[in-house]
Amino acid sequence: MDMRVNLANLDLNLLVALRALLEERNVTKAGLRVGLSQPAMSAALARLRRHFADELLVRQGNRYELTPLGIALRAPVANAHAVLERLFTSRADFNPATEQRDFTLLSSDYAIAVFGARLARVLHEEAPGVRLHFRHVPPDTVESPETVLSGVDGLLMPHGVISGLPAVELYRDEWVCLVSAGHPEIGERVTLDDLARLPWVVYQRTFDAPVTRQLTMLGLEPHVEVSVQNFQLLPSLVAGTRRVALVQQRLAHLLRDLAPVRALPCPFEAVPLQEALWWHPVHTHDAAHSWLRETAARVAAELPDPPATGASGRA
Repeated sequence: MDMRVNLANLDLNLLVALRALLEERNVTKAGLRVGLSQPAMSAALARLRRHFADELLVRQGNRYELTPLGIALRAPVANAHAVLERLFTSRADFNPATEQRDFTLLSSDYAIAVFGARLARVLHEEAPGVRLHFRHVPPDTVESPETVLSGVDGLLMPHGVISGLPAVELYRDEWVCLVSAGHPEIGERVTLDDLARLPWVVYQRTFDAPVTRQLTMLGLEPHVEVSVQNFQLLPSLVAGTRRVALVQQRLAHLLRDLAPVRALPCPFEAVPLQEALWWHPVHTHDAAHSWLRETAARVAAELPDPPATGASGRA
């Protein structure tokens, strides 16, 4: 059965009404939200019910509840609304010195600390009307990156996690082992036996640190004692303990004075991290977005290389 829909026969204003109805679960409130009278919103609901062959909203006592289809439609409707909104606000030209624009990027705290802070400073100097918003990477990014990216301007994430979307290369980073400055069992270097024997502190969402998957391939299952959702907390949780952690070399250098820890070379050939800015194809030809990507690439190219990690160097 061909399930395709002829968009020429659809009133896209119904998308606005549908989103309001699904989120408000009330015809009157949905009408107020989009500037329609109660009769007009009721008529829109009737058209939507005919289109989907589903009630979408059903009365339960003195309130409305969503049908299973209505619940399933909430996320894709919000994403479709975001895509259309960004599509129709695209511009052929963009002057960063005079125009106003909001950009939203999904990022881990690591990428914000190492790269995002520098990007924000450049935007402050070159584009005073631009506002930059950083948000945490949602858990469903790996399963549906295109859907997640449809509602934002970009995603800061290394290669090896998602694919099939446009990206601009930013910078390269290495992994180092973090141990307490006075670790009683670690001398000038860390061994694989040490990594297998000692307790670990790890970043909780493993997809942001693919190097941990490499350890599994080497037959090493880390004994995780503490897990956190913030890379910058790792030094404090390693200091003064027997714990070990894997952390990005650039971040280790940036946090070198935060806690008494040492950054040592990994005892295996850890796959380097190649950070990139990923975006939804709907942004590709938007002048403002093109300027953001070009600026991001320029800022990344100007990042200084971190000093080499010595056998006994402080982080």
